[in-house]
Amino acid sequence: MKKTGRITFISITIIFSLIRIFFLHEPLQMQTILSLLAVSIAWFVGKQYDKARFYAEKAKVSEKSYKQLIETIPNAIIIHSQNLILYVNKAGENLLGASKKDDILGQTIYSFIDGNYQALAMQRLKRLREENRPLNQVEQRLVRLDGKRVFIEVSSRTIVYEGKEAILSILNDITDKKKTTDTLLQKSEKLAVVGQMAAGIAHEIRNPLTSIKGFIQLFKSRYPSDEEYFNLLLTELERINLIVSEFLILAKPTDIVFKEKDIKSLVQDIVTLINTQAIMNNIQILVEFEPDIPIIVCEENQLKQVFINVLKNSIEAMPNGGIIHVKAAIKEKNKVSLYFIDQGSGIPEDRLPTLGEPFYTTKEKGTGLGLMTSYRIIENHDGELKISSKVNEGTTIEIILPTVPQSHLVQLT
Repeated sequence: MKKTGRITFISITIIFSLIRIFFLHEPLQMQTILSLLAVSIAWFVGKQYDKARFYAEKAKVSEKSYKQLIETIPNAIIIHSQNLILYVNKAGENLLGASKKDDILGQTIYSFIDGNYQALAMQRLKRLREENRPLNQVEQRLVRLDGKRVFIEVSSRTIVYEGKEAILSILNDITDKKKTTDTLLQKSEKLAVVGQMAAGIAHEIRNPLTSIKGFIQLFKSRYPSDEEYFNLLLTELERINLIVSEFLILAKPTDIVFKEKDIKSLVQDIVTLINTQAIMNNIQILVEFEPDIPIIVCEENQLKQVFINVLKNSIEAMPNGGIIHVKAAIKEKNKVSLYFIDQGSGIPEDRLPTLGEPFYTTKEKGTGLGLMTSYRIIENHDGELKISSKVNEGTTIEIILPTVPQSHLVQLT
């Protein structure tokens, strides 16, 4: 703390004392007493002045540091009093679509709040003033300067700003998060519809399907000359049966029994099983495993179903033949990655986000349920299924599996 005030006041006192001594000719004893008293008072007043200056400068520095800190915070911060905006940080400028602070300062906060949300904002600010305690986050919609509407979560509290009572509001942009949530809700609704449909029709279809299949096989033995047509009918019936089976898995998932399995052995079994179909389509499947691939805990039959779906899709995407690479690698600690890389026609980039949704497919006779079922199985194993593709170059499907699913660990504890 500087001593400028004390030095100044004592100096002035000493000067006045000397004037009194030399010009007023007061008694020496009286002059000494008055001078000491004056110096003491000057020292005390100077000290108080120095203190006041020190704390004022400290407050000024603190306010400057406080503003600098707020400017670097990624959340949008707005300070307003009597509904007028007094301060906004850089993130707030960007959120409201302003090129400079002056575009926002001095405006009423309600000019940025969507009309449908203004009543809620008024109610919250009234409650804040009455209760004088921080308000939790609530969703609101803002109108930017460019007219674009964004969804935010806002929390507010009362503060003192530049000596006046004000309200500090922290805003988080949740527009993208809300879009993602809405997409997930739509997907859940589709899944619910699929489940209801499956529960209602799957069993009803299978009973007459079995009877039809039996009679066709009987007619096939009686009329061998028409065997080609009967084989075609049986093939189509088998396809219907496969679709119904996929419905049943979606409607009523079976209990998963996790066991330790060698992932290399599982992949090799499926490649052997589907290799005949690949050869008929002039396709070669090459398998490559990194050394020391760990044993994983999984449901064997479900993973086999996923691998069959993936390889069949790869084969169907390569009408002119080619090579499918199947690779297994250690992704990171306690995780294994399986790569299925084909040289097919590829998938347009704009269609990739919708893959795995019910009834969405790029195949002429597909249902979209095979890939959807695969996604669900991998999710049940706490894994990930990622698809990347380029048109006319091919598609890569990566399946990431933990060595031990978290759900299985929970069951063991």
